Amino acid sequence: MELGFSHLLYGLFTLIIIVTMIFRKGVVLPTLLGTFLIAWVYKGSVVGGFTAIFNANLVAAKELFNIFLIITFMVALLHALKDLGADRKMIQPIQKVMTNAHIAYFVLVIVTYVISLFFWPTPAVPLICALLVPAAIRAGLPVMVAAVAVALAGQGMALSSDYIIQVAPELSAKAAGIETSALVDKALVLSLITGGVAIFLAYFLNKKHFRRKNDPAIEKEIIAMQGLDESKRNTESKNLSTWSKVFAVLVPLSMVAVMCYMISSKLSAGRMGGFEGGDGAAFIGGVAVILLLLASVAFGKHKSLDTISEHLTDGFVFAFRAMGPVIPIAGFFFLGSSDFAGSILSLGDQEPPAFLFDIVQASQDVLPQSTVLAAFSILIIGIITGLDGSGFSGLPLTGSLSGALSSAGMDPSTLAAIGQMGSIWTGGGTIIAWSSLIAIAGFCGISVMELVRKNFVPVMLGLIASTTLALFIW
Repeated sequence: MELGFSHLLYGLFTLIIIVTMIFRKGVVLPTLLGTFLIAWVYKGSVVGGFTAIFNANLVAAKELFNIFLIITFMVALLHALKDLGADRKMIQPIQKVMTNAHIAYFVLVIVTYVISLFFWPTPAVPLICALLVPAAIRAGLPVMVAAVAVALAGQGMALSSDYIIQVAPELSAKAAGIETSALVDKALVLSLITGGVAIFLAYFLNKKHFRRKNDPAIEKEIIAMQGLDESKRNTESKNLSTWSKVFAVLVPLSMVAVMCYMISSKLSAGRMGGFEGGDGAAFIGGVAVILLLLASVAFGKHKSLDTISEHLTDGFVFAFRAMGPVIPIAGFFFLGSSDFAGSILSLGDQEPPAFLFDIVQASQDVLPQSTVLAAFSILIIGIITGLDGSGFSGLPLTGSLSGALSSAGMDPSTLAAIGQMGSIWTGGGTIIAWSSLIAIAGFCGISVMELVRKNFVPVMLGLIASTTLALFIW
């Protein structure tokens, strides 16, 4: 295949983006500049470059806005529950289960995983670290090991599959040119394998540090965490104990019902078989909105007119802070796909280019045709893209490469799931100190670099294990 100068430019900027990520710098500037220059060269018009850089961001925003909405609604709901004090009551019964350090470790893992599936780990971390981690420490679990459990279960295992909200699978699938439904189940399996290996390995490596309940070192660790949980909570929630109890029951039951319905839709081969992907996100988003409305009214009938707006605004701010940089990055990699290049370049009925796919196709003769090489290459690229501290920003790249490398004999959905594991387990907050892992370390009062060192070996071995098993399973 003959490549034009615009193809070479696209390949050059892709390498620049990867190198920029390795040096832990932001990649928004090179993606915007690359989009402009590639469009300018391809169309032979500087005006075409100006319009393409806007269109690329617009196309990416249109494709990803449903993701922003679901994040907004879930975070807004969490804020409303904090007003009522229901967020505390939801997990208070779990504290009674932590009878020793061993049980506390796995309770932390399970609770963090479940909550993070529905609310994402970043909004859930303050709740878990403020309420469950002190209980785990009192049960004899060292604070560092508690932080490891929260990071591996939330930032790693839950976020890497993103099975309920499906932000990550949708990003990967769109870039790979496949249906989200073809990816989500594989991502879930790989996340559980990676998480299972990492969590159990971390348990056995740190078990010797577990303590008895009456160990005097426990109180020192509790004192180090004081003041991190209740200092900023709305004082009006004291007078709302009844509604607090109601929503502490209603919200978990609603989420369990949503999860059961979505699982049944996946198991059903009939009319509900397609209730996944965007429909699944819309379903849980709609339920979250109704719960948000009810919680806001319960907090104060007249105040709800203002508080619900404040919560939605907070949700949008959080969503754009978390996902905003993804738009220009996705726009650049969408430009490399023939599915979106036509709209970005305003080509009308003309045949759109497929820059990334063409580059990979042209290099097939010099690359070894090996599924093992393809799988581990995507994993390494995913890990590299995660080095910028944002687990999601690399998904458009790993997804696009997965679609392009599928000719090596491996299904693109499998490759995209592997790339998703590498990117999110790295940048999502398990082995990168400048990621959201800082939040866990901050709430637990420990060194983030020490937490990275504790996580590194279990996570890397988990990723290698899941990628190897993917070769045999699919």
